[in-house]
Amino acid sequence: MTKADLVARVRERLEEGSQAEVGAAVEAVLAIIRDCLVRGEGVKIAGFGSFIVNRKAARRGRNPQTGEAITIAPRAVLSFRPSEALRARVAAGSQIR
Repeated sequence: MTKADLVARVRERLEEGSQAEVGAAVEAVLAIIRDCLVRGEGVKIAGFGSFIVNRKAARRGRNPQTGEAITIAPRAVLSFRPSEALRARVAAGSQIR
């Protein structure tokens, strides 16, 4: 599903508003989520799940081609944890096929 598909489906559900207005609303929601994650804050959406920013410390590793020891830089990793309700719906939907 693309952002355009998402906008179209939201517009169908709302049954009002122009494509541009709904697109702007969807973009605003995504921008708020993105800004929170960039600041390192988690985002929890009830009934859907949580986006969490995990910090990974620097660590030692090896170059697989040469075997040379290297230091892997610290970084932030984005994780998504689905809610129990979403997991149940996905599991129920996958059994239908």
